[in-house]
Amino acid sequence: MKNLLVCSLILMGVYSSFAQVISDHAIGLRLGSNRGFGTEISYQMKFSSENRAEFNLGWRNNNNVSAMKSNALYQWVWPLEHGFNWYAGVGGGLGTYSNNNSNSGTFFYAAGDIGIEYNFDFPIQASLDLRPEIGGNDYFDNGFGTDLALSIRYQF
Repeated sequence: MKNLLVCSLILMGVYSSFAQVISDHAIGLRLGSNRGFGTEISYQMKFSSENRAEFNLGWRNNNNVSAMKSNALYQWVWPLEHGFNWYAGVGGGLGTYSNNNSNSGTFFYAAGDIGIEYNFDFPIQASLDLRPEIGGNDYFDNGFGTDLALSIRYQF
C-alpha cells in the first residue's frame, strides 16, 4: 500500500510538472500579412490549463484589395521551457472585401493555426504564428491564403 501511495505521488508530480499555466485572458494586437499588411485586435480566453479560444477582428489592405475579417480559433497549448509554449488550433471566420475591379462581397473561411509564444515575467506575451486559411470567392487566391503574424498581448 505504501508503494502504491509513493508511486501515485510521483506520477502526480510528473504530471503537474507538465501542466501549463495559461493566463485567464489576454488582449493585444496581431500584426501580419495575408493579401497585404493587416492589423487585428486579438483576445484569448482560457478554457483549461491546456486549451483556450482566440478571437480576432481586423483589417487587411494592399494595392488590390481591402478586407475586414473576424475569426475564432480553438487552441491546444504545450509548454516548451522557460516561458516558451507552442500551440496549434482550428477554427474559422468571416469577412467582407472590396478590390480594384469593383468586386466586393462577403466570405467565410476555415483556418488552422500553429505558433510559438513567450510569456515574460511581467504580464506580456509575444507570439509568432502561421494561420493557413481556406475560403471561396475573389478574396482568396485559388481558395487558399496564409497569414503570418507577430502578436503582442497583455495578460490578465
